[in-house]
Amino acid sequence: MQKKKKVDLVALQSPFMRIPQMPVAVARYLLDAGYTDIFQLQGRSAESLLEEIRKSSDLLPGADTLPALRLAIYFSENAGNPDRSRLNLHAWQ
Repeated sequence: MQKKKKVDLVALQSPFMRIPQMPVAVARYLLDAGYTDIFQLQGRSAESLLEEIRKSSDLLPGADTLPALRLAIYFSENAGNPDRSRLNLHAWQ
């Protein structure tokens, strides 16, 4: 019998999940760092957010964390008219 994986319902229901291709783990990291809404990411750098996440989380951020943070910042700053080609993680590698 396989063990069921825990689902982070709070992260799944957070505003961060409106960002295309946002990993649930990165939404959780942002919540743990004290962010509650997308607009709070405007004007921030992905690197500074990553440092905050490292300080506030017991989990080690994965390789997709920095690209996801860059995507989230772009989405927050261009919510009205984002370039569709930039709304995926690969554009931020």
